[in-house]
Amino acid sequence: MKFKSIDLFSPYILVAIIVIYTALAAIAYQEHLRNLQWISTTTWIYVLMGTLFFIAGVFAPKFLYNHSEKLKFLLSSPGVTEKNSEPWYNKIRVMLDERVVLAAVLIGILLQIINLYLLGGIPILSGYLKFKATTDLWRFAYPIFLPAITILLAKYPRKWYYLLFIIGLGVFAINGYRTTTMAILISGFITLYYTRKMKTSHILIAILLIGLVGVAAGYIAVMSIQWQQWSLNPLQLVAYRAGFTMMVFDKIVHMVGATGGDLFQQALSTGHPRVTVSQVVLNYPVSGSTPTTSITSTIFGPAVLDFGFYAMIIQMFIIGAVLRIIYAAQIKASGALTALYAIVLTHTMIWVETGPTDSVVYLFYLLAIVAVALYATQLMKNPSTS
Repeated sequence: MKFKSIDLFSPYILVAIIVIYTALAAIAYQEHLRNLQWISTTTWIYVLMGTLFFIAGVFAPKFLYNHSEKLKFLLSSPGVTEKNSEPWYNKIRVMLDERVVLAAVLIGILLQIINLYLLGGIPILSGYLKFKATTDLWRFAYPIFLPAITILLAKYPRKWYYLLFIIGLGVFAINGYRTTTMAILISGFITLYYTRKMKTSHILIAILLIGLVGVAAGYIAVMSIQWQQWSLNPLQLVAYRAGFTMMVFDKIVHMVGATGGDLFQQALSTGHPRVTVSQVVLNYPVSGSTPTTSITSTIFGPAVLDFGFYAMIIQMFIIGAVLRIIYAAQIKASGALTALYAIVLTHTMIWVETGPTDSVVYLFYLLAIVAVALYATQLMKNPSTS
């Protein structure tokens, strides 16, 4: 089996992730794990339509490219170099100097170590500490570390940088959140996939290891929550989480527009939209003797709960189009753009379960879009010589 003719991490991989996730949910319903019941036909239609509009979004930039001679001319040029780019663009390049990026990686790791020290324990082993682990210090550490380490791996492939990657992965995994662990791991792998010549066997082994880490991280994190009791094995837990999250979305489909934009507003601030989902959809208490529960609702859920069906399909179309544009740019420019694409694609795949409710991910999207815009500006400045 060879993957040379297949780009595993084009934006269309999100369709595969959605199919796999819904299949896991179906298994949970079939097995009646913890009494889960099948969701409604309407909800399946929402999932189908959301996925189709995502595909349309991915296809739209390609359609425009096929019908624009100017775009074809620009994208067929050799690219932007230090000689043909503007002085201001070259100054921005200085920010990607190896020493600057390395310093950012070290700062991110150091801030997270300080964060763990101030917490006074290991969050992954305590549900109470995990609830407090996403501090303001973490909100600085993670957005600094992840882009920096992926850019470092993409542009400056020194062997000891892989050790830094593992150390960073470890200190952020201790925070107890499976999504953070998987985001770092998958972003690094996608970056290496595009910047190194990986054998098919190595790709398969890496995917298997990432899957195992995901299952283990999720199981350890859940087992550490003292106020919950679980009797499911790790594989059953994966299926159950998918089934439960789809069940939450099913409830959302039958209460469209209930939050009236509140989730989106919270996602762009320091709010807790997933906690709001638990309160609005499942009537969980606002406060109590245990930390407030955070509930995921799939990539489709928040938009539907905020504004309804049309908001969902517009969201999915935009995500598809933006991913495709960043993807096309990284294929041409590589380097830092490849790292940024790896980050936004990874978090979008994670959104299939959690939903687009993370301000830090919007920050990564914004960073990638700005980088693409700057690169495109330079292509248009010197189309004949670039």
